[in-house]
Amino acid sequence: MQLTMRNWGLRQLSPVFILLLVLLLLPLVGWTSKPKAKSDEPGPELELEGGRKLTYERSFGSEREVKPKRGFWNRLVDVIAGEPDFKNLVRPYSIVTDSHGRVIVTDPGAGGVHVFDFAQKKYKFLERREKEKDAMLGPQCVAVDAQDNIYVTDSETGKIFVFNSAGKYERVIGSIKGGEGYFKRPTGIAVDSAAQRIYVTDTLRDQIFMMDMQGRILQTIGKRGDGNLEFNFPTELRLDGQNLIVVDAMNFRVQVLGRDGSFRYAIGSLGDSTGDIFRPKGIGVDSEDDLYIVDGLWGVVQVFNRQGQLLYYFGGRGTGAGQFQLPTGLFIDRDDRIFIVDSYNRRIQVFHYFGLKKPVKEGM
Repeated sequence: MQLTMRNWGLRQLSPVFILLLVLLLLPLVGWTSKPKAKSDEPGPELELEGGRKLTYERSFGSEREVKPKRGFWNRLVDVIAGEPDFKNLVRPYSIVTDSHGRVIVTDPGAGGVHVFDFAQKKYKFLERREKEKDAMLGPQCVAVDAQDNIYVTDSETGKIFVFNSAGKYERVIGSIKGGEGYFKRPTGIAVDSAAQRIYVTDTLRDQIFMMDMQGRILQTIGKRGDGNLEFNFPTELRLDGQNLIVVDAMNFRVQVLGRDGSFRYAIGSLGDSTGDIFRPKGIGVDSEDDLYIVDGLWGVVQVFNRQGQLLYYFGGRGTGAGQFQLPTGLFIDRDDRIFIVDSYNRRIQVFHYFGLKKPVKEGM
């Protein structure tokens, strides 16, 4: 009978046999660590007006990139038993970071949510696909509250799933009698912890729902149309100060509302020239209050000031560093690091915006 290393196990091998095995496998794994390979090709760097700068930092798309470097003995076991199965991005969509710097990415293709913790070299995958009650089937957008609880919209089941900061499932919002979800297609989500409010877009209803933290509906905002406070397939949401920013996808614009649902202004219009928007996706705001809008079709990120003037754009279609294919989500953290979901390329790309170190006097 033939025994394999996988079904016998290393613990049953004698020390002499293990030593002989090591000597045989040394040419494969080497005595020392392999030379460090560059994780990314050099990316673009933009010199902007007034001494500002945008730089490309890196990209990532796998659990493997979070885990500590595997040492000699781990690599020896890998040669014998095969490498462990690492989770990879499949069809990522939305992204956010929490107060600890963890990067949280929804992945409808994988049916769950990736949590990348580079500081602690940890990774977690949140899923509920096999649950008989309140299974999470189509995770779409993600937000966190002040306690780092994670809120995920499920566009397939019509519900919102809530996990605590450790990734444990806590509850579901919008699950009604019979098991179906209340929302037709929940997409964008934002949480106002101070006011104890949750905002969610129902894309097929062309409305935004304002709820309390228990999911009771307090107010509905908008209706179908192309005027102010009217929507045509609203998707992403982002809270910024007293503003609620909404991607009004099929009106090819972004509407900026007050947190009470009042209209303030809109940015963008349909077109295929610079400054026009064709497929708006993710949105974010940097420390200088400039608005970033992902255009999924053209594979670029356009940056506007609050008057709607295009300041600059970056990206382009492709697979190289700083290029995108069907980009979707975007999030800007407190340090002006810009995380962009490069969906078709199955990766997250990270940029860093360096604004003015000192205020520039008017007229300079």
